[in-house]
Amino acid sequence: MTLNALNNPNDSASIFESLNPTRAAEKGKAGSAEEMGSEEFLQLMIAQLENQDPTKPMDQMAFMSQLAQFTQVSGIQELNESFSGLTETLTGQQALQASQMVGRSVSTSSNVGNLSVLGTNTTGDPVMRMSASVDMGNNATGGSFFVQDMNGQLVFSGTLPAGSGTLPVVWDGVDAEGNTLPPGQYRISAEVARNGANQAASVFAHEQVVSVAIGAGNTVTLNLANGQSLGINEVKEFF
Repeated sequence: MTLNALNNPNDSASIFESLNPTRAAEKGKAGSAEEMGSEEFLQLMIAQLENQDPTKPMDQMAFMSQLAQFTQVSGIQELNESFSGLTETLTGQQALQASQMVGRSVSTSSNVGNLSVLGTNTTGDPVMRMSASVDMGNNATGGSFFVQDMNGQLVFSGTLPAGSGTLPVVWDGVDAEGNTLPPGQYRISAEVARNGANQAASVFAHEQVVSVAIGAGNTVTLNLANGQSLGINEVKEFF
């Protein structure tokens, strides 16, 4: 007798199943258990129990195997649905919280601020404002902050009090000579005094949030008044 090699692994499986009809039947039952719904599966199991031969009851191990396979598949489906619902809920809550930031200011990772017009005073002159936060570190004995135009020219400098942590600073757009400068972008820098020496300090400009957007992957983005966008996870502080 000549033996030929099996080129197709499926041929080997079919031969194995033909030699093991009991296992093939169990495999078919397991497959149908995964494909049918919970109601249909339970109806089938009840029918099997009601119509089994009392002298040859259904194999208990086979029954438990089918039930375990179905429970596993059903549990995974329910778990996926639960996680999907949880993701949608968290995204919705995050978007709602972010929408409450519209009209407020947030602290960004940039030291370029926007001098904007808030209105006019009693004499009709514009009232302007640019704000930022300076990281004073620990136990600073004071310091200074500097405002430059986008050409690098120093237009204003102010003093910082002693303190620790984050300190807000505000500039009204008036330069060192008393002139009101035009609105637009200006760069802020700072240095703090500590242990008898001056050290550069981190500055975080404030920008107003004008809208909120939800993008791909349910990411929440804040659109700022200066035209830039900021991920909600990048916000250091809001005011």
